[in-house]
Amino acid sequence: MGETMDETEQSYHAEVIRRAIEAIDAAGGAPLSLGELAGRMQMSPAHFQRLFSRWAGVSPKRFQQYLTLGHAKALLEARFTTLQAAHALGLSGTGRLHDLFIRWEAMSPGAYARKGAGLEIATGTFDSPFGPVVAMGTARGLCGLGFAAELGEEAVRADLAARWPEARFRHDPGALAGWVGAAFGGAGRVRLHLSGAPFQIKVWEALLAIPSGHVTTYGAVAAALKSPRATRAVGSAVGRNPVAFLIPCHRVLRKSGGLGGYHWGLPVKRAILAWESARQDEQEAEGQRGPA
Repeated sequence: MGETMDETEQSYHAEVIRRAIEAIDAAGGAPLSLGELAGRMQMSPAHFQRLFSRWAGVSPKRFQQYLTLGHAKALLEARFTTLQAAHALGLSGTGRLHDLFIRWEAMSPGAYARKGAGLEIATGTFDSPFGPVVAMGTARGLCGLGFAAELGEEAVRADLAARWPEARFRHDPGALAGWVGAAFGGAGRVRLHLSGAPFQIKVWEALLAIPSGHVTTYGAVAAALKSPRATRAVGSAVGRNPVAFLIPCHRVLRKSGGLGGYHWGLPVKRAILAWESARQDEQEAEGQRGPA
């Protein structure tokens, strides 16, 4: 019973955060007071402030500064990194969360060509601070993760399933709950089981080198893969990323400072970038302050 209550509470908190982000985003840059936001969430200002700050690392007031249309351009100016620099930064700093809890493997070319034949894939829908997320996984790890706030659950489920046309699917959220929970801040590790063409796999692997709170460009990814003219192909591979959030395609921007595309909706991309930036800034501020 205790575990069920924990899961219920976690789901409730994720829904509160999602609604708060939606309200901030809908305001179009007009600041919302703590009291107004808390009232919409039907919570006391103190309670809402604690909950939101625990998730974002900053207050709701400060988070609103990150969730702006110009934030992507500011990120490129302040936190742009090449893939080579990202790799070095990730190994030496605190930004590269993925190395701490992600293990992944790619399907062999032969298995990829079989399009999932003989494979059984569990499916489920979960709450997250960025809206409902559809998850799919084999016995070896998550093979699909897509946000449904913009597209709807059925469309996301069909999108992910189409990548494995010969597989058998079963509704089994319990088989995925541990991995999905770890993906969004819970304990444990995440395993990924990726299916893609060789060039797509190379792009996704490159994305894993970008630290949280940092961004790169489509051109920089192409250059890192020694295919500087393949920007369009990189963009296509980024868009085909089957595991949202964990393979951080949201950290790839246009060199102009525009967000570029995002398969699961640009509001989700902006929210994730805002969250990562806020937490990265808070980590750096704590480092400067030193131990208490």
